[in-house]
Amino acid sequence: MGLKGFVEGGVASIVAGCSTHPLDLIKVRMQLQGEPAVQSLRPALAFHTAASHHLPPPRVGPVSVGLRIIQQDGAAALFSGVSATVLRQTLYSTTRMGLYDILKTKWTDPNTNNMPLMRKITAGLVAGGVGAAVGNPADVAMVRMQADGRLPPAQRRNYKSVVDAITQMSKNEGIGSLWRGSSLTVNRAMLVTASQLASYDQFKEMILERDLMKDGLGTHVTASFAAGFVAAVASNPVDVIKTRVMNMKVEAGMAAPYSGAVDCAMKTIKAEGPMALYKGFIPTISRQGPFTIVLFVTLEQVRKLFKDF
Repeated sequence: MGLKGFVEGGVASIVAGCSTHPLDLIKVRMQLQGEPAVQSLRPALAFHTAASHHLPPPRVGPVSVGLRIIQQDGAAALFSGVSATVLRQTLYSTTRMGLYDILKTKWTDPNTNNMPLMRKITAGLVAGGVGAAVGNPADVAMVRMQADGRLPPAQRRNYKSVVDAITQMSKNEGIGSLWRGSSLTVNRAMLVTASQLASYDQFKEMILERDLMKDGLGTHVTASFAAGFVAAVASNPVDVIKTRVMNMKVEAGMAAPYSGAVDCAMKTIKAEGPMALYKGFIPTISRQGPFTIVLFVTLEQVRKLFKDF
């Protein structure tokens, strides 16, 4: 039963991750908008007065970001880093989905066949933390590959694949770079898994108990969309900081742009305001909604296929 939960969760996660990858890429690009290190790369600033450096860059919406990516690098660029997404879902999501399934089985009351909400949340926190620790190298590679296209050609890392990204990071920056931002990844994963999986189960139970809908596609879509919204609200601030810490370029002999998560958060808030922590929220919700729907609808179908195994 435990192994089956890992397989079912892994298959559903890979399908969901690949199908919503362009939205995730747009989210990452938006979360990196306004970084001081990136603003200094804009040639136009060279012709401005010193006072103009204090002006915030214009905010660009998800549609504009997506169109700009297509115009600059072609439609295929929307799938930059998809190999890292596959590896990330294979490591991270397979682990968290399988572990959550095991904990849910162990902690469900055999008499009522119900699991209290707090136990669901605890199971999500544990499963998400373990999964994130396992999948962090793929997560760093994915963020870098998605962010590469926003840099001037001379400064791009130009990773050929997720394997090439991990190899180059290990060679040039040390093995430790593969776990850069791991504390943020773990925190975000715990929030996402607890809010996403626990709220899906909770919403699904509420719908069925109140006989609002039958146990079918309508119930799965409704519960998963609500779970995606909860996960997006809970995780976006940590996700912004995680993206920036993972993407920062550390050169030999130079101080890192951010000394850690707290430093990144403080610099971001000071330079761009508190709402900068919700940059990319629209694409986050636009991605979390479809991702969670595809994830749980696929999971329910895979469970039906594997029910006799």
